[in-house]
Amino acid sequence: MPKCNFCGNSIQKSTGKIFVYASGKILNFCSGKCEKNMLVLKRKPLRVKWTEFFRKEHKKDQKE
Repeated sequence: MPKCNFCGNSIQKSTGKIFVYASGKILNFCSGKCEKNMLVLKRKPLRVKWTEFFRKEHKKDQKE
């Protein structure tokens, strides 16, 4: 299963959105929320607290 390019969650089959640039680069999104944050608002996944990439970078997933 593909993963969302913004939040990192896996996308269920036959759901989500695919965005294709003119250059051929493909972006997969699980929801409109992720699509809007990346394409319209130009946010970086490393700076948004609810993304998987933020949790990995700032070591928020580790249980003590």
